[in-house]
Amino acid sequence: MVEVDYKKQGKTNRLRGQIFETRVREDLEAKGWIVTKWMNTVDFERDKVAPSKRKYNPFTKALSIGTGFPDLLCFKKNGNLFEVLGVEVKTNGSLDKFEKGQCIWYLEKGIIPKILIARKKKDEDDSRKIAIHYEDFREKYMEKKTKLDKKKK
Repeated sequence: MVEVDYKKQGKTNRLRGQIFETRVREDLEAKGWIVTKWMNTVDFERDKVAPSKRKYNPFTKALSIGTGFPDLLCFKKNGNLFEVLGVEVKTNGSLDKFEKGQCIWYLEKGIIPKILIARKKKDEDDSRKIAIHYEDFREKYMEKKTKLDKKKK
């Protein structure tokens, strides 16, 4: 039986995630969006947006910056107004319970009016290539929840 080297797997997954996040950023910039790294997160105890904590990796002696949620904040000028968009980059496209809670909080407070989840998807034309697929958080998670709530009543 082959033993799995979780340390090596973790490094590989983290690197692939960073590469995919860079590809998403480049894709959004090519579509005319101004993209920046979001450095904040939701503080549920204080019910406000707060700076995200930096993560320290004792093995590499590095302090990682940019652990905010969502990963990217995008702006696009539309006449005299700016369109604002939050993008969370996930290779598998699924959010955990805490991340869903943060998305709902941002949307309900009106801080970020639209949140997209960027995930990998095989290209329809060439199965060897990976395409970026964007899913609207409201459509994926919130509409399902409201349908379930209506069925319970």
